[in-house]
Amino acid sequence: MASTGLWNIAREQPDLTAVVDPDGREVTYAELAAAADRYGRGFQAMGLSPGDSVVLLLPNGIDLVSVYFGAFQTGLYVVMANWHLVGAEVAYLVEDSGAKAFIAHERFADTAADALSRTGVAGFAVGDVPGFSPLSSLGADETGRPDVRTAGSPMLYTSGTTGRPKGVRRPLTGADPDVVPPAASWFFGIFGIGPFDGHVHICGSPLYHTAVLNFVANSVQLGHTAVLMDRWRPEEMLRLIEKYRVTHSHMVPTQFHRLLELPEDVRSRYDVSSLRCMIHGAAPCPQEVKRRMLDWWGPVVTEYYAATEGGGTAISAQEWLAKPGSVGRAWPGSVVAVLDESGEPVPAGTPGLVYMRMGESTFEYHKDADKTRAARVGNLFTLGDIGYLDEDGYLYLCDRKADLIISGGVNIYPAEIENELAVHPKVADVAVFGVPNDDWGEEIKAVVRPAAGVSPGPELTAELLAFAAGRLAKFKLPRSVDYAEELPRDPNGKLYKRKLRDPYWVGRERAI
Repeated sequence: MASTGLWNIAREQPDLTAVVDPDGREVTYAELAAAADRYGRGFQAMGLSPGDSVVLLLPNGIDLVSVYFGAFQTGLYVVMANWHLVGAEVAYLVEDSGAKAFIAHERFADTAADALSRTGVAGFAVGDVPGFSPLSSLGADETGRPDVRTAGSPMLYTSGTTGRPKGVRRPLTGADPDVVPPAASWFFGIFGIGPFDGHVHICGSPLYHTAVLNFVANSVQLGHTAVLMDRWRPEEMLRLIEKYRVTHSHMVPTQFHRLLELPEDVRSRYDVSSLRCMIHGAAPCPQEVKRRMLDWWGPVVTEYYAATEGGGTAISAQEWLAKPGSVGRAWPGSVVAVLDESGEPVPAGTPGLVYMRMGESTFEYHKDADKTRAARVGNLFTLGDIGYLDEDGYLYLCDRKADLIISGGVNIYPAEIENELAVHPKVADVAVFGVPNDDWGEEIKAVVRPAAGVSPGPELTAELLAFAAGRLAKFKLPRSVDYAEELPRDPNGKLYKRKLRDPYWVGRERAI
């Protein structure tokens, strides 16, 4: 039976393709393992030891994957920097994590150079970045496996929507990096994905996202070829699915929406029959969008709800059709509970704060004991999402607590309104939030990105509100609709609603 694990596969099946770079270059397991060994030896030659940190500011590609595995096998924490950040924000990640090396790409040269000038750590770059040594020089004089090998870990930072980002730092396990982490096999097993078996993973989102990085790393460890996209484009994804006979991926609802916007003749041009499990999470998916994807791709669309901090739920396509709108039941080893403001469980069907736990695992927000305590009730933690469990234990999410609209003392969930407006054919994207109202406290505003070729204005507003009136109670209808060319989403689909809402609240204080 074939062994799993990057270095075991490199030894037993050296010519198996591990990664397809965005430029089309196919990298074997032997080549990937050799690069990871070189970088691992390079880190150790610099004096880095288990428990130290490195920061990566790199686009999707073989360089990122190679450096990640080099750091992972030498017991380092790997901090993935969002390449939309500015220099000061990247410098904060370097300093807060205590990083001793910073690896960047010339595409982000200005940001990287600015960050380096604020920190003074050792910098290595793909391409030419002032103040950085070439990445090719890292470990260039080193050969063989690193002297000290122990499993490292990603150190992911929360998005910082309510303040500066906080790192989620878990204790290192001391495990052998040649052995696939049991959690990796277990997690993929939730979705029926096993080792080898002809699996091919396609990655269309930036690897600085927690789930995206985990899916690629786990795929490589389990003998699956990982096809990397640099900038996601819907038709290009379909082309790659057909070319490489892709079986699984991690996606977000925004990508579903963009795929469905393609003309029917374009969508039908590509063979997607190889797909087995297309997993989505990270943001709410309108029910009608998901139904259309199921009609197109078949019962391969699987959903989950989880957190960097640990724990979650999952639901298969078949289950979702029976429980539309649910994000599933707690996966094995996880606990999901819905509690009231005093930390007590609420009855089935009653909304409250969603709390989770994964086994007996623990975490802390790096250098922020107050935030760690505030997120916990006992050994459970919350992300601030509001939801409810039905009588069968299936979780339904209502919204983020921070996004809840309280109008005249009535709780209104923007996500419900967004899900209805999002299915109108003239709406490409939508955000709903509360703005000040002197009588009611808050009133509902919608901001819409019109579909291609659709002109914004009073006629469209009237049409959208009439459409919503047939699907929502009167108290849930927006009082006004604004229009924007783009909504502030990150490449993983997360909507930064505060950027839209905050200008309306200048000089005012929200109740939430």
